[in-house]
Amino acid sequence: MKNKILILIASWLFSTSVFAINLVDEVSEQYVKLVLALGEHDPGYVDAYYGPKEWQVKASSKKMALTKIILVAKNLQQLIKQQSANDEMSKLRLNYLQVQLSALHARAEILNGKKLDFDQQSLALYDTESPHFKLSKFDIILQALDELLPGAEPLIVKAKKFNDQFIIPKDKLAAVFDIAIKACRERTMRFIELPENENFQLEFVTGKPWSGYNWYKGGSFSLIQVNTEYPINISRAIDLGCHEGYPGHHTYNALLEANLVKKRNWKEFSIYPLYSPQSLIAEGSANYGIEMAFPGNEKINFEKESLFPVAGIDPSLADRYQKYAKLASKLKYVGNELARLYLNGQIDKIEAIKLVQEYTLVGAQKAAQRIDFWDTYGAYVINYNWGKDMVKNWVESGQDQSPKGRWKRFAKLLSSPRLPSTLN
Repeated sequence: MKNKILILIASWLFSTSVFAINLVDEVSEQYVKLVLALGEHDPGYVDAYYGPKEWQVKASSKKMALTKIILVAKNLQQLIKQQSANDEMSKLRLNYLQVQLSALHARAEILNGKKLDFDQQSLALYDTESPHFKLSKFDIILQALDELLPGAEPLIVKAKKFNDQFIIPKDKLAAVFDIAIKACRERTMRFIELPENENFQLEFVTGKPWSGYNWYKGGSFSLIQVNTEYPINISRAIDLGCHEGYPGHHTYNALLEANLVKKRNWKEFSIYPLYSPQSLIAEGSANYGIEMAFPGNEKINFEKESLFPVAGIDPSLADRYQKYAKLASKLKYVGNELARLYLNGQIDKIEAIKLVQEYTLVGAQKAAQRIDFWDTYGAYVINYNWGKDMVKNWVESGQDQSPKGRWKRFAKLLSSPRLPSTLN
């Protein structure tokens, strides 16, 4: 009886029919409509949608108040909490709806004025909290980088001179990225069966707070954009090719659509709310996917043999470049710490820019772009590094650690409704 009352309340608020055969499917539909409704208050919230067009039109024409969205989300959470399932996928689905609705509820409250600090936001929106590190931990890495690069100039100056040797000339960008993405796709297809009609379009853009973005359009098609406002280092070709394409976002979305939307008719996967736990899986798997496609020294070897010559970069620099990259990768969590300090109000924008320059060895303009990203996306930064480590740990906890075994487990993650709290 309680279930019927709750579904009637949720449906009354939505002005939609309650005569669904399966209550979970009904909640799934209401969830999609609720994400669309919240997207009317937050333009960046709906990252991808390829469900019924009329739902989108209705959400746009009948803008729902934030207070109403919060109430409906709460009711739907209660409904899902009372459901049970026997098989693994159905259990994962119930958990997915419950946790995604919780994050939607939190995002609506934030837009309605609720204040959350960095860690509270991480837990509420992304179902996990990034580990904490003292900035002094990264000083040792900076010292090692300073010793690696010759000269007596400040490290940031030496790092710029060194990295400038690996910038892709703008007139070579298209050729380099074409080769890189093709290699990412070929390596992914050795282990993952992609939909027959999958495809993407590559665009170069400017004026964005991010370096690359995948806009999934449905039907196994993506628009991949690369921001060329700032110089692009040669390593970013493979990184973005894998992250945005194969086996990253494009692959992830295409597999979810094929396996969950088309085969199972689970409507909740026809929409992707950006500020949600799904983003940690999406970003984490996209970053870990670089290692999957190019394990060990394969990335630098491919760059040296196939990308350096096209970009006009001296291949003899590759060995030192790899040493530098390995050391610099140990700074990956410094961004979280600086974002936490900045977003919690412990440092102002001027100090944040200074520290970003000091700890990530970038110029003032690039540092300002990072701050713009934090201002726009908040605690989203944890999804890249902490997300990668969570995905890596889950994939590498499988019994079969052969390349084939790892890819099988990785593909399982990309094709199932797993979220951070279920990566155990």
